[in-house]
This record gives sequence, C-alpha cells and structure tokens, in this order.
Amino acid sequence: MRTTIDLPDELFRQAKAKAALDGLKLKDLIASYVEQGLRGTPSQAAPRRRERSELPVARAATGRALPALSNAEIHRILDDEEATGARPD
Repeated sequence: MRTTIDLPDELFRQAKAKAALDGLKLKDLIASYVEQGLRGTPSQAAPRRRERSELPVARAATGRALPALSNAEIHRILDDEEATGARPD
C-alpha cells in the first residue's frame, strides 16, 4: 500500500543515508523500522542487504584477463591510435 508521510528534513536525510549505507531501499528500511515499532522490541535480525554484482573483467579472446588501465593510460592509447591511425594489439 502506498501512503504519504511527512518527515522533518533532517530525519529524512538520515534515513536515506542509513538505507544507502546498508544497501537497502528507503522503503524497505522504513518498513523494517515500522515493524520493529509495532512489535515493541528491537529487531534481532538486521534487514537483508541487496547483493552487489561483481565488476566485469575484460578478457582477451584467449580467455586471459586483460590488465586494468587507468584513465590516463586509456587516453594515451587512444591519442596514439589517433596520431598514427593504427590500432594497438
């Protein structure tokens, strides 16, 4: 069910920050707190965190992982390509 509640600005900012730090949606954090309040006892189980996916790894056609490059290194490679008209291997 959807509802509208008025929260003081500072309380809203704190709740939003807490949800982000815990990896939760704001609505899930607030629902958890409301449930705790209705039960009258603090929750024993922490709210479930959303799982994060791993960052992708670039791989060569051989399956070998390619080295991580900094932005400066990538720009240098692109500038070299542009200057020579060639593509590095």
